[in-house]
Amino acid sequence: MATKMKIKTGSTGGYDVLVLAKHPMETGNRKDEKTGELVPAHFIQTMVFSVNGAEVAQANLSQGVSANPLVGINIQTAKAGDTVSVNWTDNKGESDSVEGKVA
Repeated sequence: MATKMKIKTGSTGGYDVLVLAKHPMETGNRKDEKTGELVPAHFIQTMVFSVNGAEVAQANLSQGVSANPLVGINIQTAKAGDTVSVNWTDNKGESDSVEGKVA
């Protein structure tokens, strides 16, 4: 699964960080059309946002979020040259991360 991130100047100051996580986000309530069996739950639980290695925000997601979620935050304390990283972990222990520099 691939995660993409975009960092841009925020309209209210700071920097807006937008993260697009490629993930199926299955609720566990949908039936497979071919077999009729429930598709097992598979969803991102936690996204952690860090600036220069220091955690600045955490998003807790659940089954109710659509596939390939776009999550955004504004980081007021970031400045040009800082490294922003985002790590996520799902309910099956899978994870991904992405990193970018503030321009």
